[in-house]
Amino acid sequence: AFTAMRARGAQVTDIAIIVAAADDDIMPQTKEAISHAQAAGVPIVFAINKIDKPDANPEKIKEGLANMNLLVEDWGGKIQSHDISAKMGTGVKDLLEKVLLEAELLELKANPNKPAVGTVVEAFLDKGRGYVSTILVQAGTLKIGDYVLAGKNSGKIKAMHDERGNDVAQAGPSTPVSILGLDGAPQAGDKFNVFADEREAKQIATKRAQLQREQSVRTQRHITLDEIGRRIALGDFQELNIILKGDVDGSVEALTDSFQKLSTEEIHVNIIHKGVGAITESDVLLATASDAIIIGFNVRPVGNARQVADTEEIDIRTYSIIYDAINDLKDAMEGMLSPEVKEEVTGTAEIREMFKVSKVGTIAGCMVMNGKIYRNSKIRLIRDGVVVYTGELASLKRFKDDVKEVGKGYDCGMQIKNYNDIKEGDVIEAFHEVEVKKKLK
Repeated sequence: AFTAMRARGAQVTDIAIIVAAADDDIMPQTKEAISHAQAAGVPIVFAINKIDKPDANPEKIKEGLANMNLLVEDWGGKIQSHDISAKMGTGVKDLLEKVLLEAELLELKANPNKPAVGTVVEAFLDKGRGYVSTILVQAGTLKIGDYVLAGKNSGKIKAMHDERGNDVAQAGPSTPVSILGLDGAPQAGDKFNVFADEREAKQIATKRAQLQREQSVRTQRHITLDEIGRRIALGDFQELNIILKGDVDGSVEALTDSFQKLSTEEIHVNIIHKGVGAITESDVLLATASDAIIIGFNVRPVGNARQVADTEEIDIRTYSIIYDAINDLKDAMEGMLSPEVKEEVTGTAEIREMFKVSKVGTIAGCMVMNGKIYRNSKIRLIRDGVVVYTGELASLKRFKDDVKEVGKGYDCGMQIKNYNDIKEGDVIEAFHEVEVKKKLK
């Protein structure tokens, strides 16, 4: 989930400030953030935080960075770094000066006198306001009333707000704003453009939506003869259909990736529909038609979706932690796997004597060597180390009484169902079959 966010973040930035704690080590997440910034070719400024703590050791962090071939200026390198304390505000002004210096050296400039272009950072559905998209203007100036096209969504901007919720009339380069007026939730990472003509924006949006539909139809795996053969060979091939709804597009994307990675040879996870917003009645009807389960992330059913789901017996699961959703789905898939049957030997007995009884057959007088022999066990007759017969017991007796089990060191009489060819010295092995729950590979 976070990898996708970091990768998208690195794509839209000009300079990345990477924060590391001075009282700790360089964490794996920090290393990942650094490699995303390097992959996107974004210059890095390091902020070494928490220097107000008594056990802070900024030099240790710099040493760690040096081991990763990242030399900061204090150590004779080219990368800017500054020691700060977010809690006390120490060094934050100097850090911002270093960022401005970096921007000046890189000549990071944008023309504000043209129609705005930029990137969608996140999008969600607000109950009272409709679809809200957080965007970052990268060049030009965005004004209220502009016609915007982002991905397969378009619309006229009705309102713009800054990060504190204040109204904004226009947004220049490198300004983040949330906008209202798009007809849907664009995907995080989509580029947006401003058009002079609303009709043109709508046409392109419709064309993109059509292309996306065609693409999704093409990528649906239609079943081939080889695939049918593979499924028959596996015996129990199953599909798990999922409808996924989330509060923001980033979470939906992250969950989609995580769920699809759970697919195995025996169970294929199929996400038939994903979207931003609450779980609606149409989602429940789609689940009924396609035999799917509905997973909501930070969203709930609205209207009479819950009642319809109850009547149609559709499972709606709601989560607020990605790991919970993944673990639950994993458990559900393990439950769908056909269990493996394992044999457990419960005991062995040696035949010491044989008694032929008319109308009954041959009864074996045995001594239990180890374990226990149960009346309802399955048995194998072993002669000179070779299995001669596998079957079950007709009766198990101690003296004249029927018993349920006989323990080690006791003698007993056994009769094998529909089998009389027994000899002294044969070994009877009792076993039962246990179903073991399969694990996902």
